Amino acid sequence: VFTAEKKRLIVDAFVKWRITNNEQFYITSSGGQLSAMRTLLTQRVDEGLRNQFGTRTVQEVVSGERDELMNILTTDLNTVAAGELGIEVLDVRVKKIELPTEVNESVYNRMRTERERLAQELRAQGTEIAEGIRANADRERTIILAEAYRKAEELRGNGDAKATGIYANAYNKDPEFYEFTRSLKAYQSTFENKSDVLLIDPDSDFFKYLDSSKGKKSE
Repeated sequence: VFTAEKKRLIVDAFVKWRITNNEQFYITSSGGQLSAMRTLLTQRVDEGLRNQFGTRTVQEVVSGERDELMNILTTDLNTVAAGELGIEVLDVRVKKIELPTEVNESVYNRMRTERERLAQELRAQGTEIAEGIRANADRERTIILAEAYRKAEELRGNGDAKATGIYANAYNKDPEFYEFTRSLKAYQSTFENKSDVLLIDPDSDFFKYLDSSKGKKSE
């Protein structure tokens, strides 16, 4: 059958009917042959389907108007069947509506293409969002590291300033003792490893406190 948009559909329908006039049924069906009656009824159902589908769109056929279509078709068939065939049509139902194979393939291809396009679009959006998140994270990381470095340098500067102040205060109170402790630290650092060898002039100021048994600078 064809719809109002001239689109071809394959319709599978069935009919429930019963005999109401035995004499008319016997005459019409060539002596009560059910196959003959089925042929006559099928012709009228096909004609009714073509008429009803031809005034509706595909959307209307597969949506809520299908029940209305079946009711109209049942009523129209009964008008003919009661007088001509000797039967009553109880119900007409559409089991299945399909597009032709070539149309199905075309529809499926369009659907697949649309889904692939949508998937690519979603992937692109996801990639863009991910790049934005990574960029924000990198920017925040840079800011945090810079702030941490600034604070560390500030603390280091404050510590160095305090240490310098302590050293200066100690030197001002007892310059000789301050110089002595500095020399001891230098000795400890220099001779930390027993295998170390140091070549230096014995008269160098490096040994100025080692030359005196009293721990004073030799003159």
